[in-house]
Amino acid sequence: MSATARSPVLPYLIACLLGVLAIAGFWYGLGQPVILPDAATPTHKLKCVSYTPFDKDQSPFDQPFVPRIERMDADLALLATRFECIRTYSQSGLEALPGLARKHGLKMMSGAWVNSNEADTQKEVNALIANANANPDVISSVIVGNETLLRKEITAPQLVKLITQVKSQIKQPVTYADVWEFWLQHPEIAPAVDFLTIHLLPYWEDDPAGIEQAVNHVAQVRQEFGNKFAPKDILIGETGWPSEGRQRETALPSRVNEAKFIRGVVTLAEHNGWNYNLIEAFDQPWKRASEGAVGGYWGLFDADRQDKGILAGPVTNLPHWPAWLGLGVALFTATLMLGGRVRSTRSALLLPALGAVAGCSLVAWVELILVTSRFAEEWTWAGLLIALNLTVLTHGALALGQQQGWRGRLFNLLERHAGCWIAAAGFAGAVMMLGLVFEPRYRSFPSAALVLPALVYLLRPVRGPRRELGLLALIIGAGIPLQLYREGLNNQQAWVWALVSVLMVIALWRSRRQ
Repeated sequence: MSATARSPVLPYLIACLLGVLAIAGFWYGLGQPVILPDAATPTHKLKCVSYTPFDKDQSPFDQPFVPRIERMDADLALLATRFECIRTYSQSGLEALPGLARKHGLKMMSGAWVNSNEADTQKEVNALIANANANPDVISSVIVGNETLLRKEITAPQLVKLITQVKSQIKQPVTYADVWEFWLQHPEIAPAVDFLTIHLLPYWEDDPAGIEQAVNHVAQVRQEFGNKFAPKDILIGETGWPSEGRQRETALPSRVNEAKFIRGVVTLAEHNGWNYNLIEAFDQPWKRASEGAVGGYWGLFDADRQDKGILAGPVTNLPHWPAWLGLGVALFTATLMLGGRVRSTRSALLLPALGAVAGCSLVAWVELILVTSRFAEEWTWAGLLIALNLTVLTHGALALGQQQGWRGRLFNLLERHAGCWIAAAGFAGAVMMLGLVFEPRYRSFPSAALVLPALVYLLRPVRGPRRELGLLALIIGAGIPLQLYREGLNNQQAWVWALVSVLMVIALWRSRRQ
């Protein structure tokens, strides 16, 4: 028997071993815990944290919104182990909160929601006044409006009038809260308040600060305000970092980066004697509807009230990485079973490589879907992309096998429609590229959804509709420099998407020429 006729067992076994190691290394690397200095300990409580009473299936848009007393009670019991006070943003539905705060030994910075509806605003202000007067032992200060000037819902003179009304009827200090730039744009607000409440969120800045510069940015702005508005005190009313979501320039969301930022800011603030409030107590899934995936992941605890490791102890970006590793190995095994007996040394090397790519990229896409998907349309789109990836994976695996029996029949079926698969992948790539070019702010980078189709049809071009594939390649290719320009050249997620897009363009062009 000739050497070429023998089954290439040894290369195949080596490639399989390397494929499993690659999958294991990929997921273990993402889940590796990081040790950082603790911010909170059993004997050291932090200042304050933003709290909203929504369970993971609730939002302020629920009509009517009915807070769950048992949930608020359990939440405050948990927060009391780490914090001295909580900050709230509205009076609606929170009538029981001061009593619960008293029960758990927490102080409150109580807020009134101010918006363009005069009647609703006055209702909130009246409730704030009544609540502050009824609970002077719990409510230590009040906040009249949150980022109202940022949203352009009322004017600065109207805001001053509301602040003056509240100050005349309560004994607690009164403030207003907004992004720090808006205090500089509206300095007439400062004389009306007892202290200034500024929001410092480096991730959301017009010029986002990466995690290495973020804490210093907070320090510089706080120092500037302390000098400019002395002798009035400055409260850092919101500061935090997201644990999930898309990268903005050098600002990368992750649990490790959230922990680095929070622990760094707490250390800095307590060293300098600054008052601060962290955003926020718990992840808020409802915020993803208006802010993209990143909006739902600013919590120190997740939506199920599980500790994310942000304040103390080791922290990992992917706490459930063993489950993703298991799914990756399962996909790898399924790929080998689909391919069956390999035909050559080339197939013996490529089939395990295909399984390893699937075990990393396709599983990463599933993980991203669970984080980012918000609406039925997004779930449907994500599901279609999973189906496409599984079809391409099956097609690629069968192309590398011996194609006998049911494998041969299935391969022939998929091969007849191969132009549909490459066109579908190109269409998905073009749609996602257009979104990232024209409306990128709240969109995550979908690189993991296209890695598998791009590589499969790059290495094995198929015959597809020439005009359509050419047009899709043109759209994706033209979008690559545009999205890099918008995102900045230091955005690693944008570069990964650009690389995947280049592979997809080549795959489309090669199939166009078949």
